[in-house]
Amino acid sequence: MKKHFLLFLLLIAAQVLLAQKKTHSVYTPDNGNGTFKNPLMWGDWPDPDIIRVDDYFYFVSTSMHYVPGSPVARSRDLVNWEMLSYAVPRYEEDSRYDMKGGNAYLKGSWANTIRHHNGTFYVGFCTPNTSRTEPGHFSICTAKDPKGPWKRTIFKEYMYDPGLFFDDDGKVYVAHGQERLFITELNADALSVKTPQREVYNNRAFPYLEGSHMYKVNGKYYMMGSTGGTTGRQICLRSDHIYGPYEAKEVINDDHTYPGNGLHQGGMVQLKDGSWWFIIMQDRGPIGRVPNLEPVSWVDGWPMLGEKGKGVETFKKPDVGKTYPILVPATSDEFNTAELGLQWQWNHNPDDKNWSLTERKGHLRLKAGKAAKLSEARNTLTQRVQGPFSSGTVEIDVAALKDGNIAGFGIFQFPYAFVAVQQKEGQKSIVMVNDDKTITSIPFKGNQLWVKASVTHIGFTASFAYSLDGKKFQEIGNKLNMALGLDWTANRFALFNYSREESGNSGYADFNWFHFDHK
Repeated sequence: MKKHFLLFLLLIAAQVLLAQKKTHSVYTPDNGNGTFKNPLMWGDWPDPDIIRVDDYFYFVSTSMHYVPGSPVARSRDLVNWEMLSYAVPRYEEDSRYDMKGGNAYLKGSWANTIRHHNGTFYVGFCTPNTSRTEPGHFSICTAKDPKGPWKRTIFKEYMYDPGLFFDDDGKVYVAHGQERLFITELNADALSVKTPQREVYNNRAFPYLEGSHMYKVNGKYYMMGSTGGTTGRQICLRSDHIYGPYEAKEVINDDHTYPGNGLHQGGMVQLKDGSWWFIIMQDRGPIGRVPNLEPVSWVDGWPMLGEKGKGVETFKKPDVGKTYPILVPATSDEFNTAELGLQWQWNHNPDDKNWSLTERKGHLRLKAGKAAKLSEARNTLTQRVQGPFSSGTVEIDVAALKDGNIAGFGIFQFPYAFVAVQQKEGQKSIVMVNDDKTITSIPFKGNQLWVKASVTHIGFTASFAYSLDGKKFQEIGNKLNMALGLDWTANRFALFNYSREESGNSGYADFNWFHFDHK
């Protein structure tokens, strides 16, 4: 009898685990049969660059004003990825990253580059227009362990869309620029400029040629870049000398998987078996710039991407010598650890006094800070939405709100929309706000609210629902027409609590969990 009862309990536990897995489903490119499908990650991982160090691949991406910045991911097979670290814990160079004296939207890290040399990992990026008088600057972050800690060095020089390159003669360079391309030599430690920039290429037939990443293969220098922006294509420059002259060839020009939006900009890597692969992005509107994995074929000394000139949709996985389990970057979070999960980034630098994962065990506590509206609020916690469909659901305890507080969950970009609990004169209400306009307001007597936000790439809309018991949800307000008011930055799920009144700064909201679903 005891054996039967134990078996019964095990079956129940298995069903519960299966139900949880189904409820929190995520996208994976791994088909489980030795093949993969594109996109590689159905979310915003723009301007990808990639390296291999021994048996691991490392991937870095742009993150703009979100903090921490410059996400670094790791894989063993180029298909299954996990988040590993961020190269920039926060931005200290300008008070606007703290939303003091303005904001830093669209600043931060642009067009990241990653390399490994003599036991050190290097992540570089440019930051345009960081002050009112200067064009921007260039940064290099270094670490012995890719998990961090990372140390950042800020250059006074500005190098747009940089590609760091270590030559086999010990010299170090950065390829950079837009249409007019330059090479700047760095000192041996790659932490300062040795020789001022020299122009190496300028051809108006390739407008806005950018995103340069540099390689040396069989004694020749190759510079991979993209032209045409969203509708773009990938161009390869080739020369016998680092400073040129360079000849050019189009290595892929294809938009068949997402008509109108071409594959463009990314990085190339060689495997142990000698094969080459390329991770290249494709704009998918407000969902983001998503990476695709493409095989590389060398034809007459040129790296041609895809298969027969087209990006692959389903293809045999890279041969890395063995099969690895399916792995995806984290999404759902129970908030039951003392450190924030790597799936999360703040909108600007957070005020660390106003959030906690330890004050109430198993909850994220967000304390209200003064702001007139969500776009001005610090401590808004975000993660990527994903396509073709995704939803996020949160459980919020609002018992400790103060007058002026607005605590909730929604979709953040410009415009944004959300469902929140708002408190005025001691009375709470559930509000749905779309583009800073209150669409719906419902009196609310409780202390717990469940909010769900769902997005789709069909028409790029987001819809919202709420529940009073965590089981039965009902739609609220209207749909958000997702857009890209913040250029080149995708829409995001966002948790927040801010106060329109100074007296409300002591109020707080506790988020019990965030559950992601990719159904």
